[in-house]
Amino acid sequence: MLEKVFDPAAVEERIAAQWEEAGAFRCGRPERKDAEGFSIVIPPPNVTGSLHMGHALNNTLQDVLARFERMRGKDVLWQPGTDHAGIATQMVVERQLSAQKLPGRRDMGRVAFVEKVWAWKAESGGTIVNQLKKLGASCDWSRERFTMDEGLSRAVLKVFVQLYREGLIYKDKRLVNWDPKFQSAISDLEVLPVEVKGNLWHLRYPIEGEKDRFITVATTRPETMLGDTAVAVHPEDERYRDLIGKFVVLPLVGRRIPIVADEYSDPEKGSGAVKITPAHDFNDFEVGKRHGLPMINVLDAEARIDPQGILDDYAERPEAYVDAPDAAGQLSHLKGQDRFAARKQIVELLTGLELLEQIEPHTHMVPHGDRSNVIIEPWLTDQWYVDAKTLAQPALAAVREGRTAFVPKNWEKTYFEWLENIQPWCISRQLWWGHQIPAWYDPFGNVFVAMDEDEAFEQAIAHNVGNETLSPEGAQALIDDADRRAGFLTRDEDVLDTWFSSALWPFSTMGWPDETAELKKFYPTSVLVTGFDIIFFWVARMMMMGLHFMDGEVPFKDVYIHALVRDEKGAKMSKSKGNVIDPLDLVEKYGADALRFTLAAMAAQGRDIKLATSRVEGYRNFATKLWNAVRFAQMNGCVRVEGFDPAKVEGTLNRWIIGEAARATAEVSEAILAYRFNEAAAAIYRFLWNVFCDWHLELAKPLLSGPDGPAKDETRATTAYVLDVAMALLHPFMPFLTEELWAETGKDGPARTSLLALAPWPDLSGLEAPDAEAEVGWVVDLITEIRSVRAEMNVPAGAQVPLVLVEPGAETTARAAAWDDAIRRLARLSGVTVADTVPGESVQMVVRGEVAALPLSGVVDLAAELGRLKKEEAKLDQEVARIDAKLGNESFVARAPEEVVEAEREKREEYLNRKAKVRAAITQLSSGAA
Repeated sequence: MLEKVFDPAAVEERIAAQWEEAGAFRCGRPERKDAEGFSIVIPPPNVTGSLHMGHALNNTLQDVLARFERMRGKDVLWQPGTDHAGIATQMVVERQLSAQKLPGRRDMGRVAFVEKVWAWKAESGGTIVNQLKKLGASCDWSRERFTMDEGLSRAVLKVFVQLYREGLIYKDKRLVNWDPKFQSAISDLEVLPVEVKGNLWHLRYPIEGEKDRFITVATTRPETMLGDTAVAVHPEDERYRDLIGKFVVLPLVGRRIPIVADEYSDPEKGSGAVKITPAHDFNDFEVGKRHGLPMINVLDAEARIDPQGILDDYAERPEAYVDAPDAAGQLSHLKGQDRFAARKQIVELLTGLELLEQIEPHTHMVPHGDRSNVIIEPWLTDQWYVDAKTLAQPALAAVREGRTAFVPKNWEKTYFEWLENIQPWCISRQLWWGHQIPAWYDPFGNVFVAMDEDEAFEQAIAHNVGNETLSPEGAQALIDDADRRAGFLTRDEDVLDTWFSSALWPFSTMGWPDETAELKKFYPTSVLVTGFDIIFFWVARMMMMGLHFMDGEVPFKDVYIHALVRDEKGAKMSKSKGNVIDPLDLVEKYGADALRFTLAAMAAQGRDIKLATSRVEGYRNFATKLWNAVRFAQMNGCVRVEGFDPAKVEGTLNRWIIGEAARATAEVSEAILAYRFNEAAAAIYRFLWNVFCDWHLELAKPLLSGPDGPAKDETRATTAYVLDVAMALLHPFMPFLTEELWAETGKDGPARTSLLALAPWPDLSGLEAPDAEAEVGWVVDLITEIRSVRAEMNVPAGAQVPLVLVEPGAETTARAAAWDDAIRRLARLSGVTVADTVPGESVQMVVRGEVAALPLSGVVDLAAELGRLKKEEAKLDQEVARIDAKLGNESFVARAPEEVVEAEREKREEYLNRKAKVRAAITQLSSGAA
């Protein structure tokens, strides 16, 4: 017999150990080696990470799919692993070194530091994996991978070298997002726009050869003016048409810079003239390319002023300067100044020269590093790039042709827009932790990309002897002298962007570049489950790499994009707002099953989840409901029977519940296959709580407590059978609870042949019973309608009221007689009678086409009740009108927080739903009052 109370904490760890001991989640189990494959690769969480609500949602949905397909008999590979997370991991270890008062990264050197990182990974890098197991994730943990393990590192090397040799990887000088704290390029995903209250400085640039004539430009970063190489005006701006092609003299530097016509300049904004600094602004970089402008870097890696770029430009183009730069010593004075200190000094210098027109307060978005929290600089630097435009073409075609489908489909638009406008992908990072770029440089400035240094050395010798840079004798001497050979090549110090290795994840985790059995069976993967925010950074890149390296085969057939988990008011969760909900706290308080079911039940396609703790508590109660139902069944002798055949059941109630189980099985299966997780959860919830517990058990109580006999035996066996079906349907959502109940109910009756995780998915096809549904369904609908009327009309709970069936058909009369006791007991009726007309002062109901009436004279003041309902309807109309006025106000919709607007829309929907019920009650009551 089950314990009285379900205690998740007492169950979860024990069940998890049973799964692990049985190897339940391993792919390639002997009994499934010939089965159809189903595979998912986990979006690899950062090795530094801890479980957050996004992980909980993402992995719950993947687990539902994996458990469902495993029960459907497929050989399932849910491939787990973690990402080495370059910046995040390096930062964690550097902080640890500082806290322990040990030498810093640069003091100890690269080799020693990387050893420290590996040591940290071995000791602390498995946190999130253990947390995923606590959530119940049924990954094949025996196959766990890491983006820097030996096999994946070999794949990364092969891909880099091959793409380089194909001309698809190259080195170039371009603008990147530069983090001055980490002194590294970072990806767009690692840049956070932060609203900052700053200033807009309006600077006056003198027109060359026209005394006392200036052109005014506005900037939020005056320090970058040292690198200006043009001023842009719109070609149709009449104010500046005569200046196009002329020059201004850049203050403080003396550089002659052209006034160019470019549509980037907006005549409606500011003065209509824009300073162009190609080395320090992404838009300016594009303008600079269009007009062939010089690109002059005026900052160093720490975002301090570095005049060397100006001096180099002067050396190359002295004619572009009216005087030697730094003639007044201003640049040398600024050299080494932090960008913000230099900003202040430059403004003071321009003020002194009467070239500052005005300072205007200006609130704008400023990019910050998501981990360093410092302002990011667009910075011109040499980096390695992938020719993403070329690789994007097959990736675009694969989705357009339907070989990979997005769910919901509207996310295809996001995918297409990015790939159609894709820029070169910067893949180098100035870090020490990561895959070091396999490029070596010789003393003559040549680069050699190879699988290892020996291969690079051979390339270097062949290249230099062939070009006569090195004599054959000198080459032989290098080959013979180990010390000279070791110093001949210098390896590139940069490492690869972590997205580079994760782009290979679907095939590298399965053993590529070797031709493994896993690749043959499980690639392409069946579905990818991920968030919309990494469609660009991960999904698209996996598509590009998979198609290129796997003979044109897509990496996944479906891409399911889930929404965000927000707080209960619809606001994004953030530490600064203090509204972050820790999934592990919810697991500890309510159990993993309750959290999982909540997330799945709320995961409607294209709709963000507004998570309230009360919802998790509610689904914990759902788990308790099932626990108590099983306990009730045990107490009433509902034990599984050897050889039970649901097709041979005779009792109407039993045939009805088996038919309902068949319906639920079909609904849950169809919904999961369509990635409609909320509908699948709703179907199993409805069946278990509303159909099985609320109706079957209630209607079966007289049989279960009655005398022994065939009817009682059949009802017991049917109840046990349907509970088995229900546990199987619920298992993908609530695995711990159902596995425990499966084991407990298996102690009586025939022995279980497997864990529930490996049991077959229910097949109830052909067990629908429309005649039983017509009979029992009518009883259920009648009682439900009576209860609804009683609630709407404020009928006292203890009041016994009569029910009148108005001109019922023969079938309805027979059903009413057969179920008389149940109807009276569950609807709290004093009796059921038949009449030719509706009695006076009655509320009418139509149940499956038959009219029924509740005479309420002496029980409810119908006129007063009608007045109350009409007042409520009027009030609801007022509330809807109030909200419509708000939502019709463009200013409110534009300025109010997203969650506030959404809350108003939800309130409107609630009012309309309530009004529909009130209107139905008024209609019922009006006919009775008349």
